[in-house]
Amino acid sequence: QVQLVESGGDLVQPGGSLRLSCAASGNIFRVNVMGWYRQAPGKERELVATISSGSSTNYADSAKGRFTISRDNARKTVYLQMNSLKPEDTAVYYCHVNFLAWTLSNVDAWGQGTLVTVAS
Repeated sequence: QVQLVESGGDLVQPGGSLRLSCAASGNIFRVNVMGWYRQAPGKERELVATISSGSSTNYADSAKGRFTISRDNARKTVYLQMNSLKPEDTAVYYCHVNFLAWTLSNVDAWGQGTLVTVAS
């Protein structure tokens, strides 16, 4: 069993910054891709950013230049630094981790979501 614990969501004013964290624990042999997705009210879940085990990153166009994804492999933790936040960034942000379990099965896990609200 795997747990993903997210933190960092909050209410912030436009132009502000937030840092999201997601720590994975449990039956994990090796963490592969880690990422952040978000879902705004009435919209589908969308990719924000991903980071590979080799730290290659990929960003949605809306996140480029404002958000930075990083990871701490020793802590099995992924971060999302969000700067210059806009009201349209308001959403529930979900952590996603793809990993190899000790049973050598490939598994996808999702966090419970953390709410980011950008408003004045």
